[in-house]
Amino acid sequence: AMEKHYMSMFLLLVAISCALGKDTGKKETKETTAKPKLPQTLSRGWGDQLIWTQTYEEALFRAKHGNKPLMIIHHLDDCPHSQALKKVFAEHKDIQKLAEKFVLLNLVYETTDKNLSPDGQYVPRILFIDPSLTVRADITGRYSNRLYAYEPSDISLLYSNMQKALKLLKTEL
Repeated sequence: AMEKHYMSMFLLLVAISCALGKDTGKKETKETTAKPKLPQTLSRGWGDQLIWTQTYEEALFRAKHGNKPLMIIHHLDDCPHSQALKKVFAEHKDIQKLAEKFVLLNLVYETTDKNLSPDGQYVPRILFIDPSLTVRADITGRYSNRLYAYEPSDISLLYSNMQKALKLLKTEL
């Protein structure tokens, strides 16, 4: 009888600790969804449901072998312009949908490839590279002094440039 009593006390404690464990788990997820801890996934907040490549080399390989255009976003975590563009990009449903047709890479560091900074190293800047691994210097934003810069107000231009990159793919290759 004593064993049964201990066993039921033990099971009760297990049940209570499980219930408490679940509650603390819920609290943590609420906090983490509100404020993601860095470093996050490869998306870095640009679109968590999208597939992002890890390195420039991997992105080039996937673009070439998958016959898809590559979209490279250069940005910095502590740059307010990058943050503003990221927010608009991530919340723009059409852009997120269209982005699925690209090989995607976002970089918080500069590459040694000079082709990726045709007019200087500034952020945020977005470049498109076709599957023949040519940087599309003809797909630019609206600033003559920073050809590949986009601001949140340029999101529709970015969207049409993404469409252009996909159209060029069909007509040229």
